[in-house]
Amino acid sequence: IGEARLPVAGDVAVRLRRRARALGVSAASLCHLAWAQVLARLSGRADVVFGTLLFGRMQGGEGADRVMGPFINTLPVRIGVGDEGAEAAVRRTHALLADLLRHEHASLALAQRCSGVAAPAPLFTSLLNYRYGGGSGRPSGAGQPGEGMRGVRVQERTNYPVTLAVDDRGEAFSLAAQVAAPADAEQVCRVMHTALERLVEALEVDPGRAIGSIDVLPEAERRQMVDEWNRTDAEYPAGACIHQLFEVQAARTPGAVAVRFEEESVTYRELNERANRLAHHLVRLGVGPEVRVGVLMERSLEMVVSLLAVLKAGGAYVPLDLAYPAERLAFMLADSATSVLLTQEKVRGLFVVGPGVQVVVEEEVRAEIAAESAENVASRALPRNLAYLIYTSGSTGIPKGVAIEHESAVVLLAWASGVYTDEELSGVLASTSISFDLSVYELFLPLVRGGCVVMVENALALARSAAAGEVRLINTVPSAIAALLKDGAIPPGVTTVNLAGEPLRAELVDALYAHGGIERVYDLY
Repeated sequence: IGEARLPVAGDVAVRLRRRARALGVSAASLCHLAWAQVLARLSGRADVVFGTLLFGRMQGGEGADRVMGPFINTLPVRIGVGDEGAEAAVRRTHALLADLLRHEHASLALAQRCSGVAAPAPLFTSLLNYRYGGGSGRPSGAGQPGEGMRGVRVQERTNYPVTLAVDDRGEAFSLAAQVAAPADAEQVCRVMHTALERLVEALEVDPGRAIGSIDVLPEAERRQMVDEWNRTDAEYPAGACIHQLFEVQAARTPGAVAVRFEEESVTYRELNERANRLAHHLVRLGVGPEVRVGVLMERSLEMVVSLLAVLKAGGAYVPLDLAYPAERLAFMLADSATSVLLTQEKVRGLFVVGPGVQVVVEEEVRAEIAAESAENVASRALPRNLAYLIYTSGSTGIPKGVAIEHESAVVLLAWASGVYTDEELSGVLASTSISFDLSVYELFLPLVRGGCVVMVENALALARSAAAGEVRLINTVPSAIAALLKDGAIPPGVTTVNLAGEPLRAELVDALYAHGGIERVYDLY
């Protein structure tokens, strides 16, 4: 649990009490409304519920003030933070709290039963404790030892992950937060202070201003989030497409190995020439900018050739995973308005292809393609043209196509080029299905940087790869890297691991660093 304290600025405290007196409400009402504003902004909701501590002696009956022991009780309060004016919201909050006092002895269990929220779901997960401490300079929660007693130690804890105490010391106020990690207790205090200050300002200047429109983020943090963290200006090859970056690299390192798969490998020159020949053939079939080309192939060098060829021809590839049901594949082909389907004899019959789609079976046109020019195609594609169309998982219903332009992919490649070293990219594991966008990173980043793509059927097949020893960078999901780690199948040359697709646990990260040799682990989820 993180703890922090923050005194409320003197001028804010004075103005807060002045506005409370002018409205005939308690300062506690303004603090409750400010806390509701904080929770509303943090949760993205306009209607929030939190717990508030009640003194318990207001309705305790005659003599309650002379009975020893705590009477305090915790009950939920629900406050809307929407279009209502600031002054009206303060008055409504004051009325809510006054009404709540009539129930100050009601148990939280009773409140839960009346709420309609079935246990064990909590009624609230944050707590506001408004404490009166008179003029004492000590926090009211510290306790005041009486005659014959001495203070030993004070420790405050609750069962709630977020607790904020407002200490009312007669003239001054102070804030004290207890927050479960990873939230920042100091930040909670700062945001609450800003909420109080801006609420008072609205009451003074524009009491009709919608309470939900009042910002609670401190100016320094707003600058950090909006300006400093959002400085995204960076140089990148703005006029280039993905395949053009590859062509530049192929001319630079023609003899270097570009892709390895099982016992096969191709150099940059060979890959570029094979992709060019297929691209020229596709152009003859009418492939050009915005024309979608389905790619239904087993993992192979030919699959990489096909992806590059579609881009070189100016088209956009639509990856079709062999593991998908036939109905899904047929839907994707039709929904994407695919004009050409690149496939192999072994898998061409996986589903029925609709009319209007030209089916190109690699084995059947091999001779024709071999007769095409090996020179680069004069590409008609521009950065704003479509590069690929990937479909979502369809977990919420019908799969939806996500269209990505060359420019967006080039920006990704430019960013990654500044993060990963040549040594890391000298052996990049490509284990992701081309139906997932991580494959764009795995395949094209090393190919535009002069690295080598080490392709396998899936991540768990890495140990069986003849090129496993060349892998320096692994991209996969946490469950797969955990299995590789358990089996001792992470190659000794791996220095960097990118993990995505699933939540990443700290224990797994620790285990990877303890493995030895791994220097960097990135969570890309």
